[in-house]
Amino acid sequence: MTIMVSMNTKSQDSSHTGRRALVVGMGVSGIATAARLRKAGWTPVIAERAADRRRGGYFIGLFGAGKIAADRLGILPHLHDRNPDGVSYLVDRQGHRHQTFSMRDLPGQPWLMLRGDVENAAFSMLPADVEVRYSTTPTAIVQDDDGVDVTLRNTVTGKASTERFDLVVGADGLRSSVRSLVFGPHRDYLRRLGYMIAAFEFPGTPKGLEPGTSIQLVEPDRAMWVFAFADHNPTVMISYRTDDVDAEFTRPAPDRIREVFADLPLGETLSDVLDALDGAEHVLYDSAEQVQMNSWHKGRVLLLGDSAWCVTLYAGMGVSAGLIGADLLGELLERNSSDVSGALADWERGLRPYIGEYQAVGLQQRQFFVPDAPNQIRLRRAMSVLTRFAIGRRFLSKLTARAVEVRTADITAKALRDLQHAGV
Repeated sequence: MTIMVSMNTKSQDSSHTGRRALVVGMGVSGIATAARLRKAGWTPVIAERAADRRRGGYFIGLFGAGKIAADRLGILPHLHDRNPDGVSYLVDRQGHRHQTFSMRDLPGQPWLMLRGDVENAAFSMLPADVEVRYSTTPTAIVQDDDGVDVTLRNTVTGKASTERFDLVVGADGLRSSVRSLVFGPHRDYLRRLGYMIAAFEFPGTPKGLEPGTSIQLVEPDRAMWVFAFADHNPTVMISYRTDDVDAEFTRPAPDRIREVFADLPLGETLSDVLDALDGAEHVLYDSAEQVQMNSWHKGRVLLLGDSAWCVTLYAGMGVSAGLIGADLLGELLERNSSDVSGALADWERGLRPYIGEYQAVGLQQRQFFVPDAPNQIRLRRAMSVLTRFAIGRRFLSKLTARAVEVRTADITAKALRDLQHAGV
């Protein structure tokens, strides 16, 4: 089943190099990569395992690096900041509140939005002649020096065919089919952090809260965050520690999460959130895992986004990293049009140091989202008071200076300069 994409063609570049690229996965990274390859003169084909585009989406913060990449890709004009004017609080089960810093107060001043906002923006810029095949997944990938033969199977009809491509990009997520076919089984690359994450959109405002109010209910080894938006329903993120990730998937998410919080009375807000989770249509429920690989490409097959480096939701840079990866890939393929393998090697060499920083931030910030012990919660309360004053905000800026730098820089430009200085 082949479905052609219908959209605004404003950004379309009519030039073609004659080279075909298969992009597997239609999330932010995949759509952005296909659009950037088309701009570079390639003919991309997108294969998506789902029967249609995904709906819904969880909270993201788009920092400066992501905004710069989105602007380079032509996506930024289609995005807007959903930061609310409301207050953010630390709360407990009894309803006690302590005003705390909100996401908009973080150094780097991220735009708040949903993942679906960026996917929709990227999709709106996808040229009309880019072919999208839904319900399609690769079942075999064989390559030689000149190209890649990919067997694609339609999961609805069961029909399969083998096609030739000059490049294959696996942007198909944490448990990537492309990665397993070309690089080996998931167990060789997935690094579990020992935490589960559930995220979904809440219909309206949770009980006990005012519209536009965000909260952090943080307890040792478990937490619930409600992220309010100025012009959209809030989203909820629940995260907790586990000693057995596999066992977490043997029960429905609402049942398991109720059990995690069952040792104390739920309280009005948490109870309402869990009731909403029971009937939520689009729920992300998964283990927090990073992908660790010595190489993101093999021959003419390349991994990009979560399939290559998953930084986890704790990093807050997953969407930005995917946009940056797509932008740099298109730039280098334009500059090295006669040497695809060399362009892929340069892409990885230039990008890897910054992705390494994002992964490190993800590991460091896990305690921010899910504290380990009561003393970390007490420190958070103290910081909430301090950051109301200029001296406290300066202290927070110093603590996060390195993270802010890699979150706000023009990574494509920096990577290109790094490659030039290295004589590449």
